[in-house]
Amino acid sequence: MTSSSGASRRQVLAVAAAAATAPLLAGAPARAAEAKGPKTWDLTVLGTSDTHGNVYNWDYYKDAEYDDSRHNDVGVAKLATLVNQVRAERAGRATLVLDAGDTIQGTPLATYYAKQEPITVTGETHPMANAMNVLRYDAVTLGNHEFNYGLPLLAKWIEQLGFPALAANALNEKTGKPAYLPYVIKKVHLGGADSPTIRVGILGLTNPGSAIWDKANVEGRLIFADMIETAAKWVPIMRERGADLVIISAHGGDSGTSSYGPELPIENPVALIAQQVPGIDAILFGHAHAEVVEKFVTNTVTGEQVLTAEPSKWGQRLTRMDFTVQKVRGRWKVVTKGATMLNTNTVVEDPAVLAAVRGQHTKTVDYVNTVVAQSSQELSAAESRYKDTPILDFINHVQTEVVTTALAGTAYAGLPVLSIAAPFSRTAVFSQGDVRIRDVAGLYVFDNTLEAVVLTGAEVRAYLEYSAKYFRTLAVGATVDPTTISDPAVPDYNYDVISGLDYDIDISEPVGQRITRLVLPGTETPVADDAQFVIAVNNYRRSGGGNFPGIVKTQVYNQQQEIRQLLIDWAQAKGVIDPADFFVPNWKLVREGVPVF
Repeated sequence: MTSSSGASRRQVLAVAAAAATAPLLAGAPARAAEAKGPKTWDLTVLGTSDTHGNVYNWDYYKDAEYDDSRHNDVGVAKLATLVNQVRAERAGRATLVLDAGDTIQGTPLATYYAKQEPITVTGETHPMANAMNVLRYDAVTLGNHEFNYGLPLLAKWIEQLGFPALAANALNEKTGKPAYLPYVIKKVHLGGADSPTIRVGILGLTNPGSAIWDKANVEGRLIFADMIETAAKWVPIMRERGADLVIISAHGGDSGTSSYGPELPIENPVALIAQQVPGIDAILFGHAHAEVVEKFVTNTVTGEQVLTAEPSKWGQRLTRMDFTVQKVRGRWKVVTKGATMLNTNTVVEDPAVLAAVRGQHTKTVDYVNTVVAQSSQELSAAESRYKDTPILDFINHVQTEVVTTALAGTAYAGLPVLSIAAPFSRTAVFSQGDVRIRDVAGLYVFDNTLEAVVLTGAEVRAYLEYSAKYFRTLAVGATVDPTTISDPAVPDYNYDVISGLDYDIDISEPVGQRITRLVLPGTETPVADDAQFVIAVNNYRRSGGGNFPGIVKTQVYNQQQEIRQLLIDWAQAKGVIDPADFFVPNWKLVREGVPVF
C-alpha cells in the first residue's frame, strides 16, 4: 500500500501547454491587448474516466478492432491523440489532464498482467501505467475496480505511475488516516507575456462500494468514508493551503442512489457534493459509464454554479472543461466555465502509446486465442436473459461441480448444491468447433471468484423474487418483445438464474409475487421453507453487490478461485463442451402458467 507521505514524495508533473477554445465552446478569451477591462487568462482541464484496461482500439473477445452500433472507438491511444491536439492548439497556455478512476481492470490485457503474469511477481510495468505515462496525466483517482486484484498489485501500479493517484476517502482502518494521497495542489503557469500562476487543487474521491465489492481485499485494512463528508473536510483545507481553483475527480455517479443497501455511504453522490459543499469549481466524475457533457449544479450554501461532467467509458470520450479566470484584488476568480465532449472515433491512435504497449498487447492477443476445447454445437448467450440456455448452464454446472467436490466429507456434503449465474453478455457465443480463451472470457467478463453459502428454501424464494424484478410487468395477452422485456433500471448483471431447482417466473404478476412454482428438480414437490441448500455464487454477489436478500453470509466455501479460470480449466480437462453433459432446462417465463417463449 502506498502511504500519503510516500505518494507526496513523487514528483508531480505540471503540464504547461497550449491555446484555448473559450469563451466556453468556441473562440478564444479576450487577451489583454484586445479588450478593455480586467485582464483574463484561461485554463483547460481534460478528463477521462472508466478506461477499464483499454489501450488499443481492440476487442479482445472478438479478436478484431472495436466497434459497436454507434461506431464508438475505445482506448488510451485514441484519448492521447485528442489530448495532444488540444495541447497543440493551446501552445503556451495551461492544460491539465485528469482521470476519475477504474483503470486497471476490464480487458484481457489488464487481467493478464494481474493474473497470468502479475506485475507484483515480474516487476514489469503495467500496460495502463505505460500508456498513461506517455499521455502525461496530472492525476488519477482510484476507482472501485482498482482494488480488484488486491492492495499489493494496486501499490505496485501506483509506484509505476509518473503522476499522483488520489483517494481522500480510502482510510487506513488502524489509523483512520488517508491510505493514499488525498489531493494535490498544482502551481500552473497560465501563459502569456507575464505568465502568471494559479494554484489548482485536485481532490480525489473513490467509491465506498469497494467495502462490499472487494471485501476480501480491503477488510481489516481499509475503510471508505462518505464522499460528501470527505469533500466537506478537504475542500476548506485545500483552500486554506492556497488552492485558487478546486476540482474534484470523483469515482461516483450523480444519481444520488446506490446499488447496495443503506449500510454504506451513497454510491453516486456527485450532485449532492456539488450542492452541499461550498468552494468547488468543477467535478469530473465517473463510475456510472454515462455521457454527461455539461451539467451545472447550484451550491445551496453559496449560490455558485458547480460544473460537472462525465466522459462515458473505455476511452470513448474526452471531457474538456474550459475556465476563464481573472485576478480581483489579489485573488483569482472564475469568470466563465463550461464543458464540451470530444469523441475518440474522430481521430487515429497515438503511435507513441501504441508503441509503449505493443509487446503486452501482442502477448495478450496470443494468449486469448489459445484453443481450450471443441464445442459440439454453437452455444449463444443472446437469449440467456429470458430463456434457459445451455451456455449459462455451462457456468452453473462448473460452479456446482467445483463446490460439490470441495465440500465432500464436510458437514455440508449432504446438502443439495444450487448455483447462481447472471447473463453478463448478450453477444457471447461458442461457435461449433474451436473454443478459445477469449470466447470463455467473453462469456464471463468479470474477475469474480467462487464462494458458497447456505440458504433456506424461503431465502431461495426471496432471492428469486428479487431477481425477477428484472422483468417488466406484461399482462396476459400483451405483446412480448424480447428487446424490451426487461426493466432498463436493472442491468443484466443484476438478473440471476439458479440451477438445481425448477421454477416459473410469472411476468404478469407484480414484483414480489412472481415465483409461482418452485419445486424440487424433476418433481412437483414444493421447496419447503426450512429446506437447506448450499449456494454456489460469485464473490461480488455474496459480498452484497446488487443488494440481493439473504446472500451476505459466512462462506462455507471460498478458495479464491477465479470463475473464469475454472471454466477454462474445465473445458481444457474435458476437451469437448457438449450441452448433453450439463444442460438441464429448469426455469421459464410464464403468464398464468403458460410459457412466454
